[in-house]
Amino acid sequence: MKAIWKDTVIAQSDETIVIEGSHYFPAESARMELLKDSDTISVCPWKGTANYYNIGVDGETNPDAAWYYPDPKDAASEIRGRIAFWKGVQVIE
Repeated sequence: MKAIWKDTVIAQSDETIVIEGSHYFPAESARMELLKDSDTISVCPWKGTANYYNIGVDGETNPDAAWYYPDPKDAASEIRGRIAFWKGVQVIE
């Protein structure tokens, strides 16, 4: 699977985990130089608190377009250390 924004591969892995329709990529498969910490957080009742990244490509920013759960609840422990994408980021095979 590949996560692509503005014709740039943000993450690539054959080992994504799909939860609620979102592919969670291993963090080591992401190009972390393109991801910048965001102050945004959200809370899922069964996964826990999500933190977000802004994606930066060619001087353009896609705010809060990636998220991760630094300390997921036990029910979602398999997504620890993984990143998911949305907001125009295409996830394709």
